[in-house]
Amino acid sequence: MARDDVPGGVPGPWVVRAGRIGGTEIQVSASCLVLVVLLAVAFAPRAEALVPGLGARAWVAGAAVGVLVYVAALVHELAHAAVAHRHRHRVPWIRLGIAGGQTSVRGESRTPGEEAATAVAGPLVSLVVGLVALLLRVLVDDGVPALVLEAVLVANLLIGLIDLVPARPLDGGRMVHAAAWWVLGSRHRGAIAAARISRGVAVTLLLVPVLWAPVTGDRPRLSVWVVCLGVAVMIWGSSSEAFARSRLAAERDPVGHLVRPVLVLAADAPMDDARRRAAAEGAAGIVVVDGHGRPVALVADVAAGAPAEPVDPGTLLPVDCTADQVIGAMMTAPTAAYVVVDATGAPVGLVRVADVQDVGDRR
Repeated sequence: MARDDVPGGVPGPWVVRAGRIGGTEIQVSASCLVLVVLLAVAFAPRAEALVPGLGARAWVAGAAVGVLVYVAALVHELAHAAVAHRHRHRVPWIRLGIAGGQTSVRGESRTPGEEAATAVAGPLVSLVVGLVALLLRVLVDDGVPALVLEAVLVANLLIGLIDLVPARPLDGGRMVHAAAWWVLGSRHRGAIAAARISRGVAVTLLLVPVLWAPVTGDRPRLSVWVVCLGVAVMIWGSSSEAFARSRLAAERDPVGHLVRPVLVLAADAPMDDARRRAAAEGAAGIVVVDGHGRPVALVADVAAGAPAEPVDPGTLLPVDCTADQVIGAMMTAPTAAYVVVDATGAPVGLVRVADVQDVGDRR
């Protein structure tokens, strides 16, 4: 699950919207066809062996195996999505591509336990399905049922076992992050530790084909070099410490000096008059409140004539918030400005993302 709190999800020209499951859009990349063709070539001989007389239909059976691999990947990602939903996160989309599946989850895990549970859900489901298929395969003779069961077995066990490798961006890497977060007591220190472990795994993978001959007595096949090199490059590219270090520094960076004044407006008051008052008083925005004084709408930029937009609960920040909390809010509810509230929930100002970014750029 390459989750990483990806807030985007606009399909590119080679991505098709295949439907929705439980409010989550399922997207399929055209790159899936490449893997389906490769699996058709690889699995066609096995299909002919299990079901003699298939002839050219063995290639169709091989392609069906490729489709089953993506069904397994979808089930894997849906398991991640189900746990994320349980922890009250939105899951806008799941995308299937040549590298497997990617699940977009809005917001960050709140605890190490949540991080670990969300990460382990996919591999756990894949391994259970694969083991059930293995048990059933033992009970049936060769034929079409055996062919289907072997496809389900291989797809789920491969997806489940590979995703347990303890390195980013794989689920095993997220489990390492959760464990390091719990031990070190800091999300971002845990992420730095996980990044270093990931790079160690990448180096280890590069050593596998080098040590293959001395250990086994046989020369490694080209496929071993390709797989180890490809996975190592993927892991190394996903194990940067820079973002985690910037988040760690942002934990100690209060943004109180960036809070801009706002005009607080009752829900039944005229907006046109409020815009004139806000401009005269130098207020950066207008916060519309309900009868209990809680924000319900925001005009984020009075000078630019911005319209009033509904206030999402994820866009409310405490008065003593840090830059790290602003970044976290950007992942949960992306917007240009966030309403700052006091302990009672009453608005006291707003923080613009551009201001926080300017401070970061100057450093």
